[in-house]
Amino acid sequence: MPQEFNIAGRPIGPDQKPFVIAEMSGNHNQSLDRALAIVDAAADAGVDALKLQTYTADTMTLDIGEGDFFIEDPASLWKGESLYKLYQQAYTPWEWHEPIFKRCRERGIIPFSTPFDESAVDFLESLNAPAYKIASFENTDLPLIRRAARTGKPLIISTGMATIAELDETVRAAREAGCNNLVLLKCTSTYPATPENSNLATMPHLGQLFDCQVGISDHTMGIGVSVASVALGGTVIEKHFTLSRAEGGVDSAFSMEPHEMRALVEESAKAWQSIGQIQYGPTAAEKPSLKHRRSLYIVKDLKAGDVLTPDNVRAIRPGAGLSPKYYETILGRVVKQDVKYGTPVDWDLI
Repeated sequence: MPQEFNIAGRPIGPDQKPFVIAEMSGNHNQSLDRALAIVDAAADAGVDALKLQTYTADTMTLDIGEGDFFIEDPASLWKGESLYKLYQQAYTPWEWHEPIFKRCRERGIIPFSTPFDESAVDFLESLNAPAYKIASFENTDLPLIRRAARTGKPLIISTGMATIAELDETVRAAREAGCNNLVLLKCTSTYPATPENSNLATMPHLGQLFDCQVGISDHTMGIGVSVASVALGGTVIEKHFTLSRAEGGVDSAFSMEPHEMRALVEESAKAWQSIGQIQYGPTAAEKPSLKHRRSLYIVKDLKAGDVLTPDNVRAIRPGAGLSPKYYETILGRVVKQDVKYGTPVDWDLI
C-alpha cells in the first residue's frame, strides 16, 4: 500500500478522510476581494486546501487570435475566444498570491497552486508552497514535472487524456527528479464532464500500476462521482469552486457553490468512514439488535405430551427462542410440561 504522507502537516492516505481541494481557477473574475471571499467560503465549507493556478497569458500561449490559437469548437464553454484573451481573463495576478496564501493560512486551510512553467515553480517556492499540482494538459511536460519534483515536495498530477505509456514517462520523470510523495488523479478533460465518461474503475488499477495514492479531479456536476471515488480508494478530491455560478466566470459553469462543497466534504467523509474493514457477524453496535431476530415460539396453550405442529409453533419476533433453522427438527416432538401461549421454544421443553 502506498505510504501515507502529509501536506503542511495534514496527513493524506487511505487511513485518513479524503483531502478535499477547492480549485479557485479564474473564478475570482479579476477581483482580489472576490478571490479572498472565495477563500473564506471554501474554509467555511470545510475543505482542506485551496488551489490556485499560476501562469500569465504570455507563459501559456502566444498573442495570436486565429488558427490554432482561436477556439472554434461549438461545444466549448470558451467558443469564440482566443487562447491568449481567455488566459488574460482567467489568470490570477502573481501579486495576489501572497495575500491569498495568507488568508488561507489565517482560515486554517492549505494554499498551494498549479504551476504552468518553471518560472511559476520558482515563484511559488518563494511563497513556501507546500505541494504542487500538475494539470492534465501539462502531464506530458516532463521538464515542468522535473522542476516541480526537484523541490522535494508532494506532487498531485491529473491524468486526463494520458495513455499508460505517457503516465509511465510522467511518473518516472517525477520520481527520478526527487518526488517521493505522489498522487495521481483520475480526470476527464471535458468541461463539464459526465458521470458515464468518468471511468472510476481505472482508479485502483492506476494505484496498483504506479504504486501511488490516487484520487479524482472531478469536472462533473454534483457530488456523486467524487463521493464514489472514495469507495475506489481515492484519497484526494479536487473540485472547481465559486461563490455563485450565476455570477459567471471562466470556469463557473462546472464549479461547485459553497453549499455543494460543504455537502461534498461531509458526504465524502461518510463514504470513507463506511469503508471500514472486512466484517462478518454482529458488530458490537449490532449485538443489542440480535434480540429482534425471529425465533420459535409456542402460539397455543399446550399440555404435557402435546405434539408440536405448525398450528402451535411459529417463527416470530423477538429472538428469545430457538433459531427458525430448527423448525423442521422440532415438529412432531412432544412437550414435557404444560406450556403457555407466548413461551419461547427451548430444548428443555421437548
